[in-house]
Amino acid sequence: MGNSSLKNRPSIEAHYAKGGGDIAARILTALGPDSEVTPDTLAPIDQFHSRGLAATRELVAMLDPQPGERIIDLGSGLGGPARWIAAHCDCHVTGIDLMPEYCEAARALTEATGLSNRVEIHQGSALESPFADASFDRAYSQNVVMNIADKIGFFREAYRLLKPGGVLAMSNLGAGPNGPHYYPSMWAATADDSFLSTLDETRADLEAAGFGVLVLRDATGGSTAEVDAAIKKLEATELPAIGVQTFVGGHYKELLLNSMRSRRDGRSIVIETLAQKPG
Repeated sequence: MGNSSLKNRPSIEAHYAKGGGDIAARILTALGPDSEVTPDTLAPIDQFHSRGLAATRELVAMLDPQPGERIIDLGSGLGGPARWIAAHCDCHVTGIDLMPEYCEAARALTEATGLSNRVEIHQGSALESPFADASFDRAYSQNVVMNIADKIGFFREAYRLLKPGGVLAMSNLGAGPNGPHYYPSMWAATADDSFLSTLDETRADLEAAGFGVLVLRDATGGSTAEVDAAIKKLEATELPAIGVQTFVGGHYKELLLNSMRSRRDGRSIVIETLAQKPG
């Protein structure tokens, strides 16, 4: 999940905690006793963002982590992307997230996958992290900044944490041209806790924090007709037993439909970004 401005922290935490506690146990029970627990078998559940593992693969292609590097995940959620990157890219990933329940689950799932020596999870705000300057080679964030009002503060903290020449890769929802997003959403129960930016605002905030912008694009994809067909299909069917709904709870379908409707109606877009700290 994300890391909100401090004044919004209670309502953001309440929104993300709706699925209840003991997240890791529920996820491992849903997988079944005979299932191997790996970053790939967990992916349908722990890739807690739009388009799941496919989006993580695209972000990793842009981030281009190298073996042995130290990577920071800003808003690490259940740690799914951190584990997947550590396992597939042979690097060390540190995650930080605001939600204690998510951090506890992330640590348990990391232990279950045997990756505790390559993935570490810290509970705290990504705007005020405990790490030293220039601690990381690369940074990434998925669907986090929608909860953050102080985006320049978030980007300045990422800038501080990166070594000279290091890059920040992001995939997140942004503001579309046709009005506000439909709520409740995956990241906010109401518009009061949602802070979507346009492409131009994203560029301005990154540059104000000191970054050079290498990539900034609308990566929404899919026609209105395709999205509408997917909405109608989802409305008429039940969600599978294994998925994000395993820990989010029964209201996940409503959140997913609102995200899809906002995309169809031009109320939100997918923004992909790669920014670099001057070296």
